[in-house]
Amino acid sequence: MIDALLSLFSINAIFFTVLDYPMSYIEFFGTILYLWSVWLIMRKDMLTWPVSIVSVILYAILFYQIRLYSDTIEQIYFLGASVYGWWFWEKTKSKKEDNAEAVLSSKNQIIAFAILTVVLSIIFGYLMSRIHIFLPAFFPEAASFPYLDAATTVMSFVAMFLMAQKKIESWVYWIIVDMIGIGLYFAKNVRFISLLYVMLLILAINGFRIWLKDLEKEKGKKI
Repeated sequence: MIDALLSLFSINAIFFTVLDYPMSYIEFFGTILYLWSVWLIMRKDMLTWPVSIVSVILYAILFYQIRLYSDTIEQIYFLGASVYGWWFWEKTKSKKEDNAEAVLSSKNQIIAFAILTVVLSIIFGYLMSRIHIFLPAFFPEAASFPYLDAATTVMSFVAMFLMAQKKIESWVYWIIVDMIGIGLYFAKNVRFISLLYVMLLILAINGFRIWLKDLEKEKGKKI
């Protein structure tokens, strides 16, 4: 019974086939939960965090199996960030509403995070390109697209940190990550996730618009 349940976490455990594409259980449910969590966070709904926790666990297992090691590490970070985001939103939520006010960082902070993102992407990409040499027991094969994968991972790290603090510019990072992810996951033949990133791109653009609009409303109330 336990072995049967564990087998469902394999990328080779097919749930159904659509247009000749074999859909695994882990890819399908991980994708649906991730998409739901993004829709919830766009609405600033607290439920986004427990849903996110389940989805990132499923994705961590999935990405490890297809050798996107940067994305695997990214999911572990997302797990911690989701717990932090849950705590931070709960701590800062309005007495009248279930969500806290979104804010925009200063120009200097935005520039600083952009520079940090570029530097860390180069360093992380170098490490990921050689991780099969450094840790062959855990990563027996060379990483796929190490620098590109590392860049999206670092940008996602920054975006998740900023989003947990309700920073509006986090959506800009997600928009860039989603644009790259569409091509990256299509190339790795996980096309359902590639399609997911098309939907995530639409949600990210809409989320940025909504949060920015809410900020303008809050500023109008304070004038």
